[in-house]
Amino acid sequence: SGHYGRHINVWDWSSRSLIQEIDLGKGSIPLEIRFLHDPEASQGFVGCALSGAVHRFYRTQEGDWAAEKVIEVPSKKVQGWLLPEMPGLITDILISLDDRFLYFSNWIHGDIRQYDISNPREPKLVGQVFLGGSISKGGPVTVVEDRELQAQPEPFVIQGKKVPGGPQMLQLSLDGKRLYVTNSLYSGWDKQFYPELLKEGSVMLQIDVDTEKGGLGVNPNFLVDFGKEPGGPVLAHEMRYPGGDCTSDIWL
Repeated sequence: SGHYGRHINVWDWSSRSLIQEIDLGKGSIPLEIRFLHDPEASQGFVGCALSGAVHRFYRTQEGDWAAEKVIEVPSKKVQGWLLPEMPGLITDILISLDDRFLYFSNWIHGDIRQYDISNPREPKLVGQVFLGGSISKGGPVTVVEDRELQAQPEPFVIQGKKVPGGPQMLQLSLDGKRLYVTNSLYSGWDKQFYPELLKEGSVMLQIDVDTEKGGLGVNPNFLVDFGKEPGGPVLAHEMRYPGGDCTSDIWL
C-alpha cells in the first residue's frame, strides 16, 4: 500500500505551482474529489479507496486548506480471500446537486451508500444497497468478524442474472432520484478480483433514490447487460447524461 498516493494537492493555477499538500494517511489512496455545488461553499469530500475513509476538506479562516475524516468503512476479517482483512475499497463518490446527499461505492464489499450531509461535518447513513461484491453468501469468502453486518449479504440477482463484480462508477440525475451504476473498475483489477467480469461483461443498473427521507432500492426493470454487446463482452465504466448530471463539468 505504500506505493500509492496519500495526499490532496492544492495548486495555484495562475502560477501553476503546488502550494499545499494535505496528508490523508499512509496507503489511503484518495481517488475521487467532489466539491459541494454551492459556489459559496469552499469545501467538499474525497473518497480514499484503501483506507475506506471519506474526508471533508475545507478552506480555513487563515486561507489554507485542511481535512478531517468524517466517514470510515471498517475492514472485515475474512477467510478465503487474498488477505486476512478486506477493505471496502471506495472507488467513486458523488454529491447530489442540492448538496444534501453524498453517495459512494464499496467495490470489494459490494454496496452503495447514501449519506445525509446536511451537516457536512457529521454525515448520517440513510441508505444502503448490496449489488454483488466479494462477501456474498455462498461464495469463497467467509467473514469471521464484521463490525457492521450481522450476516453476509445474499448474492445479487436481477432478471435471472447473477451479477459479477461490485458497484463502481456512479452517476446521478439532476433531480437526484435516479442513481446509475456500472461494475467495472479497471481491467487489470477486474481480472484480479472479479475474473468472471471479463467473461460475462459488466452491467449498468438503476437505483431508485428516496430524496425525502433517504433510502436506496434497485429498479428490477432496468438492466443493461454489456456481455451481450456485438463482438463479445465489454467492460463499461463512465456514464453521462446528455442534458447534464451531478458530476458534469458544466456544474463545477
